[in-house]
Amino acid sequence: MRCCAHILSLIVKDGLKEIKDSISKIRGAVKYVKSSPTRFARFKGCVEQEGISYQGIVCLDVETRWNSTYLMLEASLKYKDAFVLLDMQDTKFGIEMAKSNGGVPLEEDWEYARSILPFLKIFYDSTLRISGSSYVTSHMYMNEVFGIGKRIRQYSESGDVSIKLMAMRMKGKYEKYWGNPNGINILLLIAVVLDPRSKLDFVNYFIDYLFESSKANELKAKLLSSLKTLYEQYQGIEEGSQSSQQESQLDDDDDDDPHGMRFYLRVTGRRFDYISELDKYLREDPEPYMSVEFDILHWWKVNSTRFPILANMAREVLAIPISTVASECAFSTGGRVVSPYRSCLTPKIVEALVCTQDWLKGTSFSILFEEDPKELDKFEQGEII
Repeated sequence: MRCCAHILSLIVKDGLKEIKDSISKIRGAVKYVKSSPTRFARFKGCVEQEGISYQGIVCLDVETRWNSTYLMLEASLKYKDAFVLLDMQDTKFGIEMAKSNGGVPLEEDWEYARSILPFLKIFYDSTLRISGSSYVTSHMYMNEVFGIGKRIRQYSESGDVSIKLMAMRMKGKYEKYWGNPNGINILLLIAVVLDPRSKLDFVNYFIDYLFESSKANELKAKLLSSLKTLYEQYQGIEEGSQSSQQESQLDDDDDDDPHGMRFYLRVTGRRFDYISELDKYLREDPEPYMSVEFDILHWWKVNSTRFPILANMAREVLAIPISTVASECAFSTGGRVVSPYRSCLTPKIVEALVCTQDWLKGTSFSILFEEDPKELDKFEQGEII
C-alpha cells in the first residue's frame, strides 16, 4: 500500500510547476530580506510604513518540500505591500532580483499566489490529518483521498486560468495513483465501512460518484464480498475459541434440555434463523456526524458486547495507518547524538533509547510531516516582525 501523504506530495509538486516562475520570484524576495540583518531591518521599516499589523514570520521555504512553500506563500502575501514598497526604496532589491530570479514579484505573481493558496490549504490540512500518530487514520481514507479527487475535479473546471491549469496537472497525477478502482486497497474501504458514521451505504455512494457505472458496480461487489469473507474469518476464529468451552458444558446443557431440542439442532447442524453481527451492524442507522472529535475506537469498545466479532475485526483493521510519515518521524535517527560511533552503548540500549523517546512524547508528538519553517525561524534573532 502506498503512503497517502507521499502521493499527495507528488500531486501538489506536479501542480506547482504550473506557476513555478511566480513562486520563484516570491521565494527570491523572501530570501533577499532574510540574507542580512540590514536588509531585514529595512524590510521591517517598510512593514511599519505600510501599517501592516500581522505578527507572523517571513519564512523561506525548502524547494523540495511543498508544505514549506505553502507556508512561505501564506506569510509573504500578508506582506505584499511591504515588498512593493521595498522595491521602490531599495534599488539593490530590484537589481539582485533581476539577476537571479527573473525580477521582483509583479502584481500578477501575487495574484497567482493568492488564488492558489486556498487550493493548497486543502492538501496541507489533509496531509496533517492523515499523518497523525496519536489516532487511527485508516477510516479517513475515503473522506481524504476521494475528497481530494472531488475537489481537483471541481477546480479543473474553474474560471480562473491559473487554478484550472494547476488542477489539470494534478488530475493527471491523481488518476495515475487513485483513479483506477482496481488499484484501490479494499481493506481501507472496509475500514471506512467499520466507521459507524459511514458504513456501507456511504462508501457505495462515493464509489458511484467517482467511477463509471460498470467499474463502480464491480468495485462495490468486490467490497461486499471481501467484507463478508473477512468477517467469516474472524467469526471462525471466535467460534473456534469457544468450541472447547461449549464441549465442557454439554452435560449441563443436556440437563437443561429435557426435550432434546438443542441436542437435535447440534447433531443435525441446524439452528434457528438469526441475523449475523455484520448484517445487524449494516442495518442499523449510522451514527450522526455531531463532532469531528469522534473516537471510533471508544465506540467499538463500548459496543463490543453487541458486536464482539466485529469489534475484534475493527480493532485490527483500524490499526492500519494510511501514511508512513508518523513511523518515519518516530524511528528516524537523524539529529540524534547517540550512535554506534559516538557512544559505548550497546545496539540494544540505543534501540531502547530511540523507542523510549518516542513513547515519552505521547500525545504531544507532532503530526507535521516536515519541519515547520515558522517554528525554525523563531530561533533566528530578529526574524519576528
